[in-house]
Amino acid sequence: MSLRVWERPWRLMLAVNAAVLVGVFLHKIALPPFVPYIHLLVDYHYGFTKRALVGAIVSLFTDKVPVWLVFALAGAIWLVTLGLFVKLFRRTFGFDDAHWPLFVFIAGSPFFLKNFMHTLGHFDIYGCALAIVLLLIPARSVVYVLIAALFSILLILVHHIFVLMYVPTITAIVVLRFYLMQNATPRNIAVGLAALAAVGILFLVAQFAGTVEVPYDAFIRHLQSRMADPWRTDLLQFGYIWYQPLSKEFADTWARMPSNILGVPVFALLIWLHAPLSRYFARLIGALANELHRRIVLAALVMISAGYLVMFVTVFDYSRWISNWAVCIFLMLHAVKMLPASKDVPPIPSDDRKTTVFGWVITLIPRVGIVRPF
Repeated sequence: MSLRVWERPWRLMLAVNAAVLVGVFLHKIALPPFVPYIHLLVDYHYGFTKRALVGAIVSLFTDKVPVWLVFALAGAIWLVTLGLFVKLFRRTFGFDDAHWPLFVFIAGSPFFLKNFMHTLGHFDIYGCALAIVLLLIPARSVVYVLIAALFSILLILVHHIFVLMYVPTITAIVVLRFYLMQNATPRNIAVGLAALAAVGILFLVAQFAGTVEVPYDAFIRHLQSRMADPWRTDLLQFGYIWYQPLSKEFADTWARMPSNILGVPVFALLIWLHAPLSRYFARLIGALANELHRRIVLAALVMISAGYLVMFVTVFDYSRWISNWAVCIFLMLHAVKMLPASKDVPPIPSDDRKTTVFGWVITLIPRVGIVRPF
């Protein structure tokens, strides 16, 4: 029996990944270095406010917000995202033996589900979940474009940084699944451009008009009034971000740049460990039946990466940004697979020794982190 298990290393890697996930969860609950609790307290009490949609929704159901609600909501969306991704992978590739290495490299990546577990309470995973929904639902009419616009609007109301984090990926998915696969009529293109304009205007409003206008002390007192444990003032230490201008975010990021940039080689190493997946993605793009499709896919990947580069020089949560960038690439791989291909692309080889070693390494890495690697 033991020999049979070792003869199927990719299934064993899945079991190890599940154990690692449990370990990351227990560590997060037992020793939370940072609980993003304040975002559940901020609402629209003082008018339109950036980063306030989730808190406003929570306020509809309870006047007092307990700390455990951070983990309850975050755990629920994590489980939903896991279920959505499994359904997406089954639909796009299937769970036959040939595709287990691909599933391990994506689902077991320290950039993906394991890091979302480590960052429980942050809102990044909402963008991933909605992008997966767009990959699952039919894209037969212009209604698909409107749904994508609605998702983008909701994400920007949750946190305006989504305009760089997941909105470019959502836009790319719409282009690949709707405009390249359906008839790109002038009417459909006009609807898409109008949707992009609406999303862009909302971002500008959130960024520059979503700052709280009341004095800081009054704002903090309001947040304390919503806390189930109002003496936990340590959980309010990041209230200043609702008053911080963009120039201050730039200044803080560049002040930390000399030390934080030391993590870049580690990020490069983590990306290199996904080389079998990268080669497979490159073959998928090369196998596309239409040359225009290939060019648009490459342009979309450049656009997505450019958005993360802007985030890199603006806000210093580097481990989160590189992890979400990788997740966006994983999602784009599924979108590309849905395009017409001129030939079949062989899956990642399951019996290649180097590929197996890389699979074990990424399986054993528990997560990437929030700011610095690990």
